Amino acid sequence: MALTTSLLLAFCGASIVLASPRSASTFAGATTSAVFPPPDATDTSVNTFFPGPEQVGHAGPTPTGDEAWVLQTAPAAPVKEDVYPLVDPVEVQTTVNSKPSFDPIRSWGNLSPWFSVGDVFGLPDASPAVPSGCELTQVHLLHRHGARYPTSGSGPSAFASKVHAAATSSGFSASGPLEFLNTWTYKLGAELLTPFGRQQLFDLGSAFRVKYGHLLKGFTDLPVFRTTSEARMVDSALHFAAGFFGVQQYQDSYHQLITIEDDGFNNTLAPWTACPNANNDILNIGFDAAANWTQIYLKHTVPRLQKYIKGVNLTTSDVQAMQELCAYETVALGYSAFCDLFTEEEWKGYEYNLDLELWYSFGPGNPATAAQGIGYVQELVARLTQTPLTEFATSLNATLDSSNVTFPLNQPIYVDATHDTVISTILVALNFTTMAENGPLPIDHIPKHQTYTGQHLVPFASNLVGQVMSCPASQKSQDKESFIRFILNDGVVPLTGISHCSENKNGLCPVADFVKGMKERIAEVDYAYDCFANYTVPWPDTIIDGRMHK
Repeated sequence: MALTTSLLLAFCGASIVLASPRSASTFAGATTSAVFPPPDATDTSVNTFFPGPEQVGHAGPTPTGDEAWVLQTAPAAPVKEDVYPLVDPVEVQTTVNSKPSFDPIRSWGNLSPWFSVGDVFGLPDASPAVPSGCELTQVHLLHRHGARYPTSGSGPSAFASKVHAAATSSGFSASGPLEFLNTWTYKLGAELLTPFGRQQLFDLGSAFRVKYGHLLKGFTDLPVFRTTSEARMVDSALHFAAGFFGVQQYQDSYHQLITIEDDGFNNTLAPWTACPNANNDILNIGFDAAANWTQIYLKHTVPRLQKYIKGVNLTTSDVQAMQELCAYETVALGYSAFCDLFTEEEWKGYEYNLDLELWYSFGPGNPATAAQGIGYVQELVARLTQTPLTEFATSLNATLDSSNVTFPLNQPIYVDATHDTVISTILVALNFTTMAENGPLPIDHIPKHQTYTGQHLVPFASNLVGQVMSCPASQKSQDKESFIRFILNDGVVPLTGISHCSENKNGLCPVADFVKGMKERIAEVDYAYDCFANYTVPWPDTIIDGRMHK
């Protein structure tokens, strides 16, 4: 049957109405949350109906196998690439026969999930696998917590509040790529681990057992692992332990030392609490540099997105918060509609924004970073030499570090959990200079051959491993010597910035030479001055070694 002219006009009119911008719901931008278990669900009276495995028994055969040692025995090292069960933004663009070469998830700086970085640190012939002829004897692991919600009061929650304020007052309407904002709600908490973050640490623990489990045979007592007292730090440490030792075994397999992370407490895993210059305007250098760059790289993005929303005036802070929401929603909720809003160039600009923050606030360009990281270096030297610490003029905790119970010196495996900004200060204190070789970073453009990138250095679940091994002293000698090298996110780090450590294709340095170089580094870092002195950082800031030179 033919359609009448009036009916055709009605359909056309309806299509016009549907294509026009929708008005936002009044709940747009509102914060939503969930609590589990339900508040009234706990009923201990029924516990007797659910006995544990010891009461039930009937476990079946339980013989254990030998410890794994894949980095020693396999011809190649394992590689970390996937982010399952997250939906990687690049997968949305992927077809059967093609995959885009650019992946936004690798441009989220310290908000990226960790992945194997390959030879980005400059040693193309090196591998995390133990070099031929060498044998692992000890490992020192320093790892970051897993993926988390944003910090309290940060950009994402501020943007949500702005959207909700508009929705509940004059109203707004969004169309095109921003249409989802009409019904979008803010579902993120603050600072706690996300489910994916918990998985990251469990996986890191189980992978560490596969790589280094053989070293457990060298223990004569239970290991002591360390973390700090923040909730996400404790959760990260426990999930690592569950992955490393096993869910039913971990509580009886080691001692978990939880160090206080708060003002007034010395803590090498949270050293800023004991360093005043890590909490004043000197800290803000990086944020100021990043703010300058934000105005540049988002200059054309704000007007591009503004045309799709009426009733909310977007600023560069808002648009950058939308980029943050892409990262945070993905690692918390598995997917984010914000990710599709930005171009490759805009993601690279965002990545560099985070690099600037890291470099000038927590990295080589800040004069108080070497001082913050030097306490951990002192602990590392004590462990390598099995020498008790006796001087406590830095962030060392005299109570804990002077005890052979809470700070043992004879472990084949050491595991410490900390934050991204602490790992970055420790990298500076260790004098890994190849990471900073193209510094200082410009604040008005992205330099070519950028060597200092947050997603390579301190992503979620970042892991720095010091491998100690026995190797032939030389190609012509059968005598064995103790060497050390460092693996950051599966990338071997050159140690050529350390006094007495020479160039080596596998990143190896004799332990005796490394210790000598670290003692010199400890001596040259003026903790009292860099952390407590009243000084002004010159601008442009040309510092590249994390120290304030007098």
